[in-house]
Amino acid sequence: MSSHSFGPEKAAALAWIEGNTENLSRDHKTIWDLHEPSWREYRSAAWYVERLRREGFTVEEGSGDMPTAFCAEWSNGSGPTIGGYAEYDAVPGTSQEAVPYRKPREGVSRHAAGHTDPHSALGIGSFTGFLAAKHAMEKHGIKGRLKFMGEPAEKMCGSKPVHAAKGYYDDLDAAISFHPHSFPALANSCFWDTHSAPYWSRIYTFECPHPETWQRSGAFAGVTHSHSTARAPGAIDAVCLMYTSSKYTKEAMLPHHGSWSLNEFILHAGHAAADNLAPGLAQIQYSLRAPTLDMCERVFEVLDRNAEHCAAMAHCTVKSAWITRTRAGLPNHAMAETAWRNFEAIGAPQWSEEARAFGREIQKSLGVEPMDDPFMPEIQKLTPPWEGEKAFREQLPSWQKNLAADDYVDYTWHAPTVRLYVGRPTLKAPPGYRYPEWTRYAMGGMPACIDPMWTTAGKVIAATIVDLLTDGTSLAKAQAEFRERTGGGIGGERWVAPLLPADFEPPVNYRWPEYVATPRGTEWTIPTAAE
Repeated sequence: MSSHSFGPEKAAALAWIEGNTENLSRDHKTIWDLHEPSWREYRSAAWYVERLRREGFTVEEGSGDMPTAFCAEWSNGSGPTIGGYAEYDAVPGTSQEAVPYRKPREGVSRHAAGHTDPHSALGIGSFTGFLAAKHAMEKHGIKGRLKFMGEPAEKMCGSKPVHAAKGYYDDLDAAISFHPHSFPALANSCFWDTHSAPYWSRIYTFECPHPETWQRSGAFAGVTHSHSTARAPGAIDAVCLMYTSSKYTKEAMLPHHGSWSLNEFILHAGHAAADNLAPGLAQIQYSLRAPTLDMCERVFEVLDRNAEHCAAMAHCTVKSAWITRTRAGLPNHAMAETAWRNFEAIGAPQWSEEARAFGREIQKSLGVEPMDDPFMPEIQKLTPPWEGEKAFREQLPSWQKNLAADDYVDYTWHAPTVRLYVGRPTLKAPPGYRYPEWTRYAMGGMPACIDPMWTTAGKVIAATIVDLLTDGTSLAKAQAEFRERTGGGIGGERWVAPLLPADFEPPVNYRWPEYVATPRGTEWTIPTAAE
């Protein structure tokens, strides 16, 4: 819809987006091309920090003791504070060029990171909305404050629980969370009642500090040489035992109902090479998505117990450390209604013939008969939040109020928050066919395919911010609902406090996958050589 269909404040915001789309498209491609993974988004974060400062924001780098996080603030006088954020982490193992066939990026391993959701467009969409709202606030003298956060490591639900625990959200009056669509029934909509579920992750570090004490009697078999002794099992065996025992006991962790998932990632697997030495260090990370906090507690009770036993069996010590602990998302209908009104007026994303031609090229490369319109119909239409909620409820038991996981949920306990979904380019499948994931990744780097999504998101976000600051009712209604749901707001009787302590040390020093500079050039650490 044209910006002229709105009042002058919203029209100014939308006109700014329309006038700056070409430059913002180049900005998006910049972040997409950096494709840096969780906790290692150094260049992506630096780009946002520099750009926000040029736009007049005051920026704290490394907020919450996280090197790739930031907190940017801009004020136009005394008024409400509206929060939002960018994400910019990519996912290891998803390297893909913006071409209509399977092709990992030039110069890096096929195991390198790529933008999947894509967070490159998530960040630019939110960034666009906040810059457009700032422009309208300046042009029309709208009082208020914008707080724009840089949130690294979303794929580990990493930064937002830390920012929450350290008080960064306590001064927000409302917040806007945007994500490219994940559910076809909510391709262009907002969450209503069913928000994201808790996500807990913990690392277990096994060490074998005293392998010589493994067998105290009969340790030497006639030859006093370390290679002739029985070797302590060591840290690799401890991780193997932990991995297998937790697989065996998985069915005993929770009752057999409710959707939940437990995944593991081995960071270290020992450094003893092939010598007869006990590997001294190994680490395994467990990440859980579960509908309730109680379920999370039960799973990690089992994992903690398994870790202690496995360490003892392998002659190791074990230490555990939280990577993240998020809460369950708190709904706010008033915020959803405000964003939805603007979404209705703006309309769903619209794709050009150039985008459709790219989609047809992908279909052709896969042996799928090219379609006149290769995109799913769901991403090209709007769905009211309450209609999307019905689709959720048809799939879930009545007791389950939360599904999947995302750390935006920590915003919802500090200010009324809307979770906005906008349709991302997704191909329509023939009956019984499933497209490989690289097709979505490729379209995320193709401007004609991805730009309609984040520009639409930017318009909805900007218009929603203007409403919250000017219409006199939307913000008050959202805050009243927040107080009701929490039993009095922050600290209320039904309020859930952050699950990490205020002095929590962010998990930035583990051996996460990253790009490194070596005498051989810039390399991806898994593996070292580009393929």
